Amino acid sequence: MPKATSKKQQMAAGAALSAKRGERGKSSLKGASKSMYESMSKEELKRMAGTKRKNKPTKK
Repeated sequence: MPKATSKKQQMAAGAALSAKRGERGKSSLKGASKSMYESMSKEELKRMAGTKRKNKPTKK
């Protein structure tokens, strides 16, 4: 999976990753983070959430 292309995408991946780890409930996820939770592995989410935010647009 490629790295996040925007700050919003990176934040959604971070929310999905925290739900995968059990740090927050799955029911708190909405939209993109919910679909990421269901379709991506923990390793893919970790890679996307770890993308640097510098010089990224707020949303694509």
